[in-house]
Formats: sequence, C-alpha cells, structure tokens
Amino acid sequence: MNIALIVTIVLVMGVIFVNGWTDAPNAIATAVSTRVLRPNVAIGMAVAMNFFGALVMTFFNAQVAETISNIVSFDGAGNSSQIALAAALFAIVSWAVLAWWFGIPTSESHALIAGLTGAAMALGGLQAVNAAEWWKVLIGLLVSTVCGLGAGYLITKLIIFIFQGVNRIFANKLFTVGQAFSAMAMAFLHGAQDGQKFMGVFMLTLYYNNLVEKTGNGFDIPIWVMILCSVTMGVGTSVGGRKIIKSVGMDMAKLEKYQGFSADLGAAITLFFCSIFGIPVSTTHTKTTAIMGAGAARRVSSVDWSIVRDMILAWVLTFPGCGLIAYFMAKLFMIIF
Repeated sequence: MNIALIVTIVLVMGVIFVNGWTDAPNAIATAVSTRVLRPNVAIGMAVAMNFFGALVMTFFNAQVAETISNIVSFDGAGNSSQIALAAALFAIVSWAVLAWWFGIPTSESHALIAGLTGAAMALGGLQAVNAAEWWKVLIGLLVSTVCGLGAGYLITKLIIFIFQGVNRIFANKLFTVGQAFSAMAMAFLHGAQDGQKFMGVFMLTLYYNNLVEKTGNGFDIPIWVMILCSVTMGVGTSVGGRKIIKSVGMDMAKLEKYQGFSADLGAAITLFFCSIFGIPVSTTHTKTTAIMGAGAARRVSSVDWSIVRDMILAWVLTFPGCGLIAYFMAKLFMIIF
C-alpha cells in the first residue's frame, strides 16, 4: 500500500510538472510574440503568477477542484482503485509529452479529464462516470470556445474603434504596458484553473489511500497540498516550453500589441468567471480561441487556419485518444499488479 501511494503521488507530481511545462507557456505566448516580454522574463513571470494563482484562488474558491474530484469514481475492490488512478496519470503524462515533442498545444485539462474517465471506466464501466459533473466539462468546452473567441474579437474591435484617432507610437507604448499586465493576469488564472484541477486529483490519491475523508461533495484541501502543487507547477513552467510559445504566439497569427492585449484580456476574463463558477475549462483552448478572435478582428487572413486546424484536431483526438490509453493501461496495470 505504501509503495502504491508513493508511485501514485510521484505520478501526480509528474502530471502537475508537465502541465507547468506544456500548458503554462500558452499564458505568455502572445506577450513573447509581440516582443512585450523577453522569453526568460516572461517565463519567470509565469512561474510566479502560476504559483500565486493556484494558491490564492484555491484558498478562496476550490469549486474547480471539487468538480474534478467528483467527475468519476474509482471505488473498487482491494488496491484496484489506486492502480486504475495510477494508470490514468501515466496516460496523461505520456499524452502530454508526445504533444510537447511535436509542438502541438494540446490541452492538459482535456487529457486529465479523458485519462481519469478512461481509467475509471476500466474499473467500473459507465457507472463510474458522474454524468452531472461531466456536463460541466461539456459546458466548459462551449464556454471556452464561444467566450474566448468572442472576447478576443470584440475587445479588439472596441480598441480599434476607440484608438482610431490616437497617435500610433503612444498607443503602442500604452498596450506594451497593458499586455504585460494582461499576460500576468492570464498566467495567474492559468494557475487558478489548472492548479485546482490537479489538487483535486492529489486529494483523490490521498482519499483512496484512506488518508483523508470527503466533506460533503469535496475535500478540505490542506495548505501544504496547495503549496506543493503550486510549487511543482512553477518548477515545470521554469523548464521552458518554447515550442508551444512558437506554435501559439508566433505561428497561428501575427499579432500587434493591441491584439495581444485583447487576446490575453479576453482569455483571462473567461477563465476568471469559469473558476468562480467551478467550471473546468482548458486554458490552452481558451487562450488559442481568444488569439483567433483577436487576429480575425483585424483581418481573417491574418490567422493561419492550417495551424488552427491542427490544434482543433489535437483537441478532438485528446478525449478518445488519452481516454483509450488510460482504459487499456488500467486494464494492463490491474493484470500485472
């Protein structure tokens, strides 16, 4: 039992680390591409804001963590619950590393949900899935797409209208400062959303090892769990993620500073309200759709739709792909162990 606990915790830490490594760069991609922040400065800022976002938001509102901890059930006989959960985490890490290798900004959040669902179904079939909580995932997909795209588009259009008579040099200076702050907000809310998701998984690990009990519909997350998960995500972010920055911030759309500001602000607003209402959404999905909206607001042809097509394909494939890997890995792990 102790070995199973150690292995599962190591895998949880690995998933959180990979999230900081592959997902966090999305938050700062536009600020780097518009040359508002140098890569090293942007990554340092993202490390700090990811940490504070995960810590502060969870302290005041842990509804996203509650949703993740209730989305499936790993209740089973003996140590099969721990084995299935470990298989889910192994599948999530594998999927994320493959996506990073090819420079595709696939969603770690989608992979997390798919991995948990696939492994839980290997253990308990469809009965292991909590349909009421899964609806929040589907709502999140719709909200992140519509609100991310719409906010990026509308904020850009509004800025074009308001600043049409303003000196361009002055406007660029203004949006240089503005985008630095909006990138900070985006990194903070990435930590708030994704940090909570993985805290929910960490608490499941402790729960299936009889180390914590549920209180109502969720867990009382200890401060040490908040700090441990926040620090691990920050360390992962510090590793880099330049491939993802290039795909999201440079290849998909050529943005000016005011468009980068619009994309960051639109994505941050969407993530904030989703976090408040406990809706788990993909920060990657939200940010990239906001970039599409900001790019299309000026000129539809400024967006490289072939890059968009590849990203959408990656998002679509994540649920069945990572879910199936987790399902078969859980079956295999239960036979071996």
